[in-house]
Amino acid sequence: MNAPWKPPTGRDAFAAFVCDDPTLDRIRAAAIGLGFAPEKCVRGGLRSAIQALAVSTSPAILLVDLSDCIDPLNEIQGLAEVCEPGTVVIALGQTNDVRLYRTLLASGLHDYLLKPVMTDQLTEALAGARAALAAPRASASDGERPHAAIAVIGTRGGVGASTLAASIAWSCSTADAASTALLDLDVHFGTAALAFDLEPGRGLADAIDNPGRIDGLFIERAMSRANPNLAILSSEAPLATTLATDGTAFVQLLAEFRTSFARTVIDLPRGVMINFPQVLANVGTIILVTELTLAGARDSIRMLAWLRAHAPGAQTLVVANRTGPGTGEIGRSEFETTIEGKIAHLVPLDAKGAATAAKQGQCLAEAARGSKTGAALKALQAAINASCADGDADGALVLRDPADAAGGGKARFDLKALLARGRSGAKVAAS
Repeated sequence: MNAPWKPPTGRDAFAAFVCDDPTLDRIRAAAIGLGFAPEKCVRGGLRSAIQALAVSTSPAILLVDLSDCIDPLNEIQGLAEVCEPGTVVIALGQTNDVRLYRTLLASGLHDYLLKPVMTDQLTEALAGARAALAAPRASASDGERPHAAIAVIGTRGGVGASTLAASIAWSCSTADAASTALLDLDVHFGTAALAFDLEPGRGLADAIDNPGRIDGLFIERAMSRANPNLAILSSEAPLATTLATDGTAFVQLLAEFRTSFARTVIDLPRGVMINFPQVLANVGTIILVTELTLAGARDSIRMLAWLRAHAPGAQTLVVANRTGPGTGEIGRSEFETTIEGKIAHLVPLDAKGAATAAKQGQCLAEAARGSKTGAALKALQAAINASCADGDADGALVLRDPADAAGGGKARFDLKALLARGRSGAKVAAS
């Protein structure tokens, strides 16, 4: 038997929560062979793990059985509130589904093993987890920019969320010189490509139909280039086409973007957000776009509450769009009192700039550079950059970006550092 292994974190080295006795016996055998304490392997699945870790420090390596889960992808997110930073997570399960496997790994899970699993398989997986834990972490001194994911969501249709999403992506790619992906998830009525006078193509629809095709080569071929630093994935699917998805394609696309781009801007329709909350799993900054109306205030309250529950690791900036004399039903102070939060930025109405942008195939930030609206968009971009630089750029609720470990190693579970900012709810940041 190997000598007991002590992780560099000073925490317990290992713990396992397993649903059945045969697997539990094999895990204990593998643990003994690697110098882990076999008494840390206990009966119980994901729910037992969450209950135990809620009242104790999480181990360096955690093995959890998902066999008792009805919806593994959503239920595993319960670990987000209880797992310490740096934990490497391995999952076991009975679901033989390549989409589940890819989605879990794309989210940053270290490994997913299909039951029944043998002792040698467990030994190999645990040894790999130990190696990942010992790998050096990438830092700012490495010269690599962390990935930043930004979601732009409108409280209501027509508030200009897509216009702001295009402008933010353009500013990321030009003023910040960052390689940027703009993902428009309005499959039937997307305008991201239209904003830059580009053809949308079938890339997004193909990704939804065939998530297994999504890789670096697919991304390169499917996206349209607005400039050397800005790639766009948008769609204008036929209205007669019903695109059925469980959200796997969206998660895999975003995982590929994390390895291919420095920034990802998601133009996120409210319906997609509600039906597929996993899209926000690695989003660090949310731009909630509204107008100063009673309906805008009502829906801001509802959406901020939803974001507190489903994206607690993200910073939310409330942006009032198309403001100015005679444009709103209520004033800024009354709006802020109603939503019990601050408006981070006001973007003035610029009808002339919007018309110029439409005619020239430009985004508003480019067409209105010399106007008050252009200045407001610059200020918004500066706030986004500050948000992205506030700790980790991504706000992962489940697992960290797999690229975080140097040399392309597996991901580590690093949640409390990300969630500390949002334990009392998603931030509504003031300017």
